[in-house]
Amino acid sequence: MQRAALLDAARSLLSEGGTEALTFPALAERTGLARSSVYEYFRSRAAVVEELCEVDFPVWAAEVEAAMAAAEGPEAKVEAYVRRQLALVGDRRHRAVVAISASELDAGAREKIRAAHGGLVAMIVDALGELGHAEPRLAAMLVQGVVDAAVRRIELGVEELSAVTEAAVGMVVRGVRG
Repeated sequence: MQRAALLDAARSLLSEGGTEALTFPALAERTGLARSSVYEYFRSRAAVVEELCEVDFPVWAAEVEAAMAAAEGPEAKVEAYVRRQLALVGDRRHRAVVAISASELDAGAREKIRAAHGGLVAMIVDALGELGHAEPRLAAMLVQGVVDAAVRRIELGVEELSAVTEAAVGMVVRGVRG
């Protein structure tokens, strides 16, 4: 229960204040634990983020997968893939992980995040193959690039979520049609 409380506090801190807000004293204060107790659960901020990814990423992936499963046809599956990921941007679990740049994480944490993203990208490879792409894995990586760029725009807060989503979906769907 303490570990879950620490992760929840980390999500809140990252969502509210970004990287600078995630400190062990702040985690201790949010959870009512002694600072030394926080170190019993996590050795570093990177370890906190790594565990957040391990816990939260499968939830996001399952939501994307469910949206794709509900869609009929490969083009609709690709659209669902983009829409669901962008809809999740507002989720504080997503905001928490995005708040820490990969450069601040150790190599193991970065590799786990890359592997998780690779699993997400793999979800649309078949749909892109059905649409006739000669290199569906490459096309999937490019689609994810559009999603990642849209996430960054949403995080900046300059444009409305709906405007960014519609622009990204339009670019991807027209692009995958070839």
